[in-house]
Amino acid sequence: MRYRRTLTPGATYFFTVNLEDRSQHLLVEHITILRAVTRQVKATHPFEIRAMVVLPEHIHAIWTLPEGDENFPTRWSLIKSGFSRHLPRTETINRTRHNKRERGIWQRRYWEHRIRDEEDLQRHVDYIHFNPVKHGHAPRAMDWPYSSIHRYIRQGLLPADWGSNEETGSFGERQ
Repeated sequence: MRYRRTLTPGATYFFTVNLEDRSQHLLVEHITILRAVTRQVKATHPFEIRAMVVLPEHIHAIWTLPEGDENFPTRWSLIKSGFSRHLPRTETINRTRHNKRERGIWQRRYWEHRIRDEEDLQRHVDYIHFNPVKHGHAPRAMDWPYSSIHRYIRQGLLPADWGSNEETGSFGERQ
């Protein structure tokens, strides 16, 4: 069975990409590799990262593709395979993955959602930036080092105290 995705040239998408073993912390343990691979893919297959957070076992990202380009699956495939190639082979690989010459690092599928409008974009950006607080990785959004919130704060788009449980409630809504 082939999974069908909605591909819209030049669109903005929200993604959730997970490790196969959600108890692993590979993404933050090897953040330098993930960043380098993402930069390489962006250089050969351009896209804009509107917002992104890397947690120990999953990534949330919002990308805008170039006009006329709808191919986010290739970009994610290159990021996932490039990251995997740099890791030691310590994971358990089931027979199906072995037969397909796959590693056991990433879940095969990922979630994507095409952003519909500015309100939808803002909701998803806020979700991304609040995610480390939601998962208990940081008391405030700005305390998590692997997040685009730092760029938003530098650019004056968010105050430095945005996204703490005390200030914003459980979902980090803007006040």
